[in-house]
Amino acid sequence: MHLVYPAVLSALLFCTGLYGVLARRNAILVLMSVELMLNAVNLNLVAFDVWLSKAARETLHSGQALTLFTITIAAAEIGIGLAIVLAVYRNRGTSDIDRLRDAAEGPDDDSDSGHDSDAAATARTAEKAEATA
Repeated sequence: MHLVYPAVLSALLFCTGLYGVLARRNAILVLMSVELMLNAVNLNLVAFDVWLSKAARETLHSGQALTLFTITIAAAEIGIGLAIVLAVYRNRGTSDIDRLRDAAEGPDDDSDSGHDSDAAATARTAEKAEATA
């Protein structure tokens, strides 16, 4: 097997993942694209390890060992990433990255809209207190 085939496949996978990270707005799809990029790197590591071990006639498979570490790190990353995305989705009601960024920045103008929301929250609290009493 030539080294060109897995290298080209790895480059295509990496470019597809990079496009997914840059073009997608859904946080879960961005995480899936990052995983695709990590799998492209794993494919390159294993392909070069096989190619170099045939050339050097050694039995040390450091590329495959690095691939196992990368898979372990990727599994931990996707677990923590999905937990964060689910927590944000429960709190904000969306996983759209642009909406989350806009919500984090807050309003641009210095109007009294923040005071209106505080007054509305106070009124709702008073209504709940009356309803329970």
